[in-house]
Amino acid sequence: METLTAISPTYEVKKIRELFPVLNREVNNQLLVYLDNAATSQKPQVVIDALNYYYSNYNANIHRGIHTLAEEATAAYEATRKTVQQFINARFSEEIIFTRGTTEGINLVAYTWGRKNIHEGDEIIISTMEHHSNIVPWQILCEEKKAVLKVIPINDDGELLMDEYKKLLSPKTKLVSIVHVSNALGTINPVKEIIEEAHKIGALVLVDGAQSSVHLDIDVQKMDCDFFAFSGHKVYGPTGVGALYGKRKILEEMPVFMGGGEMIKEVTFEKTTFNELPYKFEAGTPNIADTIALKVALDFITETKKNIIRNHENDLLKYATEQMSAIEGLRIIGTAKNKVSLISFVIKNIHPQDIGVLLDNQGIAVRTGHHCTEPLMKRFGIPGTVRASFAMYNTKEEVDRLVNAIKKAIKMLT
Repeated sequence: METLTAISPTYEVKKIRELFPVLNREVNNQLLVYLDNAATSQKPQVVIDALNYYYSNYNANIHRGIHTLAEEATAAYEATRKTVQQFINARFSEEIIFTRGTTEGINLVAYTWGRKNIHEGDEIIISTMEHHSNIVPWQILCEEKKAVLKVIPINDDGELLMDEYKKLLSPKTKLVSIVHVSNALGTINPVKEIIEEAHKIGALVLVDGAQSSVHLDIDVQKMDCDFFAFSGHKVYGPTGVGALYGKRKILEEMPVFMGGGEMIKEVTFEKTTFNELPYKFEAGTPNIADTIALKVALDFITETKKNIIRNHENDLLKYATEQMSAIEGLRIIGTAKNKVSLISFVIKNIHPQDIGVLLDNQGIAVRTGHHCTEPLMKRFGIPGTVRASFAMYNTKEEVDRLVNAIKKAIKMLT
């Protein structure tokens, strides 16, 4: 299979775009402007090729087969685990558990570590800006265990009130589960400080890295988080695959998540003994093809170089913020000092969905609604926002098309 050639440090966005076939298509007779990257990123040809190559050349189940195809598939699958380890700088490859994505990773922790370690009267802390997938599992757990869920408030810029967070911490706090980067605001949270404060009182910390993994340099050892979850489809990889990192000692002490094949050492009708890490959390035939393609996606990011991508995206964020702030009636929701390349906005007296439809009519894909953060929308007193999120392949020309399309939509709706 052809490998990716590293892209020039000068960052030629035109060459980047040529690697993503979907960007050549037209929507409503206009060249697509894809600005829904926070929901899912588009896929480079090398990732698509990796999927096709697996199914065309060595499709087989993994770990248990002794024939050539099975051994090739197993080697490719486990190579992804090693790549994920390096991508987030985990200490051991067995600390990487493959999942369907961030949501499953969080639920795995809630249903295993949570059920074993959370008891009546214990407290779990989350924040106002959490995605539903980092709210609902803890609500279910707290209801079942008669524990208490506490919420860190935010200011009007969409930044955590850290003094209030410190006040919430107590000897009853057993877990802090926090989003690294808000999918609705773009805010980058000070996770290292959050983790340090939580560890002082003996609490563990889970970091939701769904949005941060594609934009920021992730070092789980330096961060010192106890868990970190992310999704493949946010990092230019396939849907339906992701990873959960956990410190080895914690994972070893956690009960199993699902029962079945691969997660066992021996099964009798009297007793089952469970497999070692990481396999004790990976029951059944996994998503082999997409996991293999995830390695290609992570290699693609690494070879393109995250810092160069980030500089490009930050330039887009600055330019788009300046241009959109000048539009009469438009208000940006989420103006944190530290944020990624994402702009959520509302327009006075116009529903976000109406803006989204009119932008789509002009070939521009954005996200509208509450972005699975209904409590956050309630905090700002709005039903939802329009969200434009930028990736490595977006351009200033696309920002100009977005701005002009918004102005045109406003004229049509007022």
